[in-house]
Amino acid sequence: MEQNGNYVTFSLEYLLAFHPLTNEPNRMAEVLIIPKGEARKYVYEAITPQIEALISDESDLIANLANITAVLKEAFQFFWVGFYIAKEGELVLGPFQGPIACTRIKPGKGVCGTAYSQKQTIIVPDVDQFPGHIACSSDSKSEIVIPVFNAKGEVAMILDVDSDKLSDFTQEDALGLQKILAVLEKKL
Repeated sequence: MEQNGNYVTFSLEYLLAFHPLTNEPNRMAEVLIIPKGEARKYVYEAITPQIEALISDESDLIANLANITAVLKEAFQFFWVGFYIAKEGELVLGPFQGPIACTRIKPGKGVCGTAYSQKQTIIVPDVDQFPGHIACSSDSKSEIVIPVFNAKGEVAMILDVDSDKLSDFTQEDALGLQKILAVLEKKL
């Protein structure tokens, strides 16, 4: 915290650690700082340390996944953001933000099942052009799916992000989301 004349400037680290009005340690996430009007690269750079701080002291996986989806939805206003968790040979719907979703996806089926089977990020500019796309919502136009790996190098889950705009995802999104998921992978 720094006093400059009539203004007080708070660093991001300070805001994450202390409540700006009471100067008490933050025990609960109350502040999410999202730069508006910036390129996505800068938004990813701003939210990644905030997500790390948000999940660092929480051991419950579902709580952490729920908060990550909430931050991504709030930061980018994506149409749908959620996790599918690998269970008994298929992907099962986990925490998400957006309209109702498909609950189970087989390996190799749709974008999510394909990313899971291939163990790689997939960017789809137009979901209607993806062979075997599973249409949980006809409003979804483009998609990015990123696998999340456990300590054994196995795909533990995937992050699925849908947009209601065509060609909404780029390599910049892949890199930004992968950095966020690297924070999560440390906890698996």
